[in-house]
Amino acid sequence: MGTIPHLSIIKGPTRPVTPSLLHKLFENVAVGPGQNNTALIYEENDQVRKTTYSELNATTNKMARAIHQLITTNSLPRNKDGDYIIAVNMVPSDRLVTVLLAIWKAGAAYLPLDHAFPGPRIEHIVREAKPVLIIYDQDSPFYMNTYKMSYDELVEQSKNKTSTTLADNEQVSHVKDDLAIVLYTSGSTGVPKGVRLPHRVIQNRLQWQFKRFPYTSTEKVCIFKTALTFVDSVSEIYGPLISGLTILVVPKAVTKDPQQLVALLEEYKIERLVLVPSLLRSLLLYLELQKTEHLLGNLRLWVCSGETLVVSLSKEFYKYFPENEHTLCNFYGSTEIMGDVTYYVVPGLNELKHMDKVAIGVPIDNTAIYLLDQQFRPVKSGDVGELHVSGLNLAAGYVAGRDPDKFVENPLAVDPAHAKLYRTGDFARIEKGILIYEGRTDSQVKVRGHRVDLSEVEKAVAAIEGIEKAVVLCYNPGEMNQSLLAFVTTNTLMSEHQIEAILKEKLTSYMVPQVILLESIPLLVNGKTDRQALLKLYENTNNNGIGDFISAMDLGEILLRMTSDTKVYTQPPAYFSEPLKPGYKDIATDMITLSFYHKADLEQWILSELSEADYRELIDAIWEPLLEKNLSFVVKSETGKIVGVALNFDARDEPEVEIKSKLTVIFEFLEAIEGPIRDNQLPPGKGVVLHAFMMATHSSLSPKENVAVMQFMEDEVLKLARERNFTGILTTNTSPLTQQLGTNVYQYQNMCDYQVNQYVASDNTKPFGLAPDDQRAIVHWKPVK
Repeated sequence: MGTIPHLSIIKGPTRPVTPSLLHKLFENVAVGPGQNNTALIYEENDQVRKTTYSELNATTNKMARAIHQLITTNSLPRNKDGDYIIAVNMVPSDRLVTVLLAIWKAGAAYLPLDHAFPGPRIEHIVREAKPVLIIYDQDSPFYMNTYKMSYDELVEQSKNKTSTTLADNEQVSHVKDDLAIVLYTSGSTGVPKGVRLPHRVIQNRLQWQFKRFPYTSTEKVCIFKTALTFVDSVSEIYGPLISGLTILVVPKAVTKDPQQLVALLEEYKIERLVLVPSLLRSLLLYLELQKTEHLLGNLRLWVCSGETLVVSLSKEFYKYFPENEHTLCNFYGSTEIMGDVTYYVVPGLNELKHMDKVAIGVPIDNTAIYLLDQQFRPVKSGDVGELHVSGLNLAAGYVAGRDPDKFVENPLAVDPAHAKLYRTGDFARIEKGILIYEGRTDSQVKVRGHRVDLSEVEKAVAAIEGIEKAVVLCYNPGEMNQSLLAFVTTNTLMSEHQIEAILKEKLTSYMVPQVILLESIPLLVNGKTDRQALLKLYENTNNNGIGDFISAMDLGEILLRMTSDTKVYTQPPAYFSEPLKPGYKDIATDMITLSFYHKADLEQWILSELSEADYRELIDAIWEPLLEKNLSFVVKSETGKIVGVALNFDARDEPEVEIKSKLTVIFEFLEAIEGPIRDNQLPPGKGVVLHAFMMATHSSLSPKENVAVMQFMEDEVLKLARERNFTGILTTNTSPLTQQLGTNVYQYQNMCDYQVNQYVASDNTKPFGLAPDDQRAIVHWKPVK
């Protein structure tokens, strides 16, 4: 590896690559001496499925023939790029890997979809990429008119096919190149775009890995845990498969649970792991809590990518893992350059003490890095320039020829292998021959390892009817408290949660921002948006407590207080309560329905199985008991408008009602965490424990009014408990705001803090399994003095 003196250009080693299709390399293993070795392991319902290389080869040959026959019999055409693309929407399992190999053997490329994608995103991808076929385990109306088949149908059609290797005339072919995979990622134009990855590009990345970080003689099992839509999944699957090793396919729920993931890594003696820094942080926290020596001692190679790896986290790693036995690496790249194009082996604690940033390192084999100015001239060594990449790791452009300005001619190249440059949109500089990352040139950030374009999110927010202006920003990008924020002005009475609910239908979950309503967007003297003022507003609002938030008339006033010495004195509005009456049923039902269906933290994970009618059915079932017990009330404003409702029961005198909707899952969960505390830890008898069952506010309230009404209702529940001689109040909070209010403001005791994605329902499923690890349900108890 050499450098051009004084100019910011670094080239990786040049090594020969013999072009070959990846499934052919797999077949070489499958018919060789290792054909009876285990290729795949998958655990499901306490059953372990193992597939040998020979079995996997035979099954994929049969499936490939079925796929080829379906395409030719129905005369299904290539897309506009001349590619045969097959979209796949299946949960991670051994069956998924089998389908992917079968697609390659049929001559096509695969395009991953994900059940977590909102319908409009799937529709856009299918409309643009025009896959010839969609193979799925769950149907969707957003597949449009594309030819589709379930996995079970594919298995059935494969049964009578022969299992021998396919001949050339039993395969379809692309027009341009040896396309292997299409991965959709957020585009700088605000619209997701598909990256075309040929076999030869993947092969270069894997060949470098085999040389620089070879599998050890003791490394028998590797894991596939990364989402298929993420480029790191490629090396997790095909690195082991073309090396004769075993792949352990990890279910999505396990990857989100440090306890289960660590147990699996230990059981199979996994020696290498690719993960985003946020997952590394979670694992280190878990390991510290366990206080178990030598846990994950076999896991010698840790590779971080997808997010910024900070020095503090690197130090935490080496405090737990001895640097002479374990290696931490920082890989840099994007989908357009096969995920990883530079790498850095992070040094131990002594060297980290003197570092401000973790470097992104040096280029991999057959690639070169250029730091250029706006005129495509190399900047001087040490100066910051835009990072460009050339060489064998470059994708073959985008689907439908999108954004041709991202792949440009290389004016500095002599070698034809470096004739194209990819503009990464990142800034970097070179320090002592090593690349240091210096941020983005555009609006892209990383959220939980996924690339998110702020302009795409901003476009989705601005498209909502009633939104006047939207500005989407990222607070503390790359840090632990990173937040995606949408500052919004409207000409309607929509609440933040209503806007967020609409966005959940339009965007993937990790792209949905926290919405903050403003009366106006602050501007600089030149008329541009004052982004720093908005970020400062968010920081002050979240760090200065609830008091100023409640007393201010709106968030615009908070901004005024932040940027001016002007003192604004306001009185919070007055409220009063009235017992629940028959005539309040409709308004109470509306508030409960809108609050819980659109805003509730648990319901969002099963929202596709719920409807507003389910809440109306619930209120119908409990309405008469609510009136009879006379423990519930509504809240009215000074004008007499009903702005809140609180539904309460005696915890040991609640009505038994039959709920036929998916809401039963919510109430089974609440009973599972509340019941043991109520029955075993609280004072016995009726008339003793007041259960604060449900609270809701009117959707037209401003953020300040919403918090003020919630505060008033909490005070009223406490007053009610005292008047009726209850010993205390029991409630469960699932939102971070009510949890913080309950613990810090109202001084409730935390009786149970439960990670919701671990709950197993009566049907043996995890209904909230897609929830992040930090989503909690807290059972609160407040003794009444």
